[in-house]
Amino acid sequence: MCGRIFVKTSLEELVSNFAFAVKGGDIDGLGNRFPRWNGAPSQDYPIIIRDMVREPDTFGPMFVSARWGLMPPWAKPGGRPPPVNARCEGIASNGLFRSAYRSRRCLVPINGFFEWKDIHGTGKNKQPYAIAMKDGTPFALAGIWETWKDAAGISIRNFAIVTCEPNEMMATIHDRMPVILDREDYERWLSPEPDPNDLMKSFPPELMSMWKIGRDVGSPKNDGPQIIEEVEDDPEPTLI
Repeated sequence: MCGRIFVKTSLEELVSNFAFAVKGGDIDGLGNRFPRWNGAPSQDYPIIIRDMVREPDTFGPMFVSARWGLMPPWAKPGGRPPPVNARCEGIASNGLFRSAYRSRRCLVPINGFFEWKDIHGTGKNKQPYAIAMKDGTPFALAGIWETWKDAAGISIRNFAIVTCEPNEMMATIHDRMPVILDREDYERWLSPEPDPNDLMKSFPPELMSMWKIGRDVGSPKNDGPQIIEEVEDDPEPTLI
């Protein structure tokens, strides 16, 4: 799965690294929320969708704001939290994900993500790791998005991150990883093509880096650059 991410730049710098996409009108409202060192579900993020970039009918990549956690229009509030991940296996037929996968795919630009290794197999003593590109560059995860209206009739764009089988590096700590897209595949993932299933694959491990971090990442309240610092041994968590 992929349940935490980090963006270690300002919003403007992140957007400049994906200059092929224009800025939507709602993206500036996120400016004071980045860098975000310990991003969690239910928070708002900049994502890239295919939308009208010039009237009347010119479509292209656009940065917009969206909430992490997929809620299709028919979802009812309350109950179980909205899914933050969508498994690539069966995504084209799963009733919760099918429509978004066919026509509302997105890119989720980040600098890295976190995963936890179950050290003893009990689920009680997990070691967190940070994962990023070896060269430190930002990259994009494959996502799907929907629009849901709350009780007041306000439209809320939302998204989930697509996951796949792990590569050799990720398999040492977890049985899933997010789908990381090559830059040359961004356009195709955003295109109207209904089923680009060959893009949903594990990313080459030789291009990635992974390191052990402290357990403070376990709480989203801890949100500073120290979160991604490498540690030798597990320090005691800081209580907030």
